[in-house]
Amino acid sequence: MRATGEVVVSGSGSATAGPGAGPEAPHPYLGPGAPAAARVAGALGAVSVLGVLAGTALMGLLHLVPPSSAVDPVRRTLSEYALGPNAWLFNLAVVLVAAGSALLLGVLVGRGVIRPLSLATLGLTAWTVSLAMLVVFTKHNWAQGPSAGGHVHRVFSVVAFLSLPVAAIVAGRAGGRQGRPAHWLGWTSLLCFLPIVAAIVAGSFGDTPWWRVIPLGLVERLLLLNEVAALVALGVLALAGARRPLTSAADRESL
Repeated sequence: MRATGEVVVSGSGSATAGPGAGPEAPHPYLGPGAPAAARVAGALGAVSVLGVLAGTALMGLLHLVPPSSAVDPVRRTLSEYALGPNAWLFNLAVVLVAAGSALLLGVLVGRGVIRPLSLATLGLTAWTVSLAMLVVFTKHNWAQGPSAGGHVHRVFSVVAFLSLPVAAIVAGRAGGRQGRPAHWLGWTSLLCFLPIVAAIVAGSFGDTPWWRVIPLGLVERLLLLNEVAALVALGVLALAGARRPLTSAADRESL
């Protein structure tokens, strides 16, 4: 027997109100409208993944079309594209990934995969906001001298690259077996960031600037591919949840 006012699940599996239970607010994924709500969640989850993939495709296109194709992908970071004539394409790519990530966050929270206030939610929010800030505070050409905006860009870059792996690790673990790909892709993303940490440490003890200690552009692109894969895995997790309308008391309590 549960405490007064809570839902009690009978032996037959049906949910009944406990003694003294008052009227309960309907949940959008419960009741007769549950299949329709699940379809909406599934559609939003699919759109979020498409947004992320579209942004990634545009980022890849920057490597192929001139004049951005002249940027060295091994040594130069992705933000270098924001300094050239194709800056609008770079900004559009980042905005699409950010928008897809924000929509994905909403679906994951709405489906109860992650809680509204959790490390995973904070991580995905930080990732999304940081991407938007990278468009506002573009990369600075340090050959022209110091820049406050350039430092802000660096800070948001670090926050973005670290916050998404943390979110994927936590959300993937919360998703159980279906969340394992996102969980492990979060860890591999953190591993991809380690060469940058090692380069900063090595650069502080030598005469070579840290960004020249490693092929920074290549490392960053590998990191981005891992993080995009983690986003897609989270999208698959959201879609798996959306295909299963919440109908049981156990499901509702998980929210």
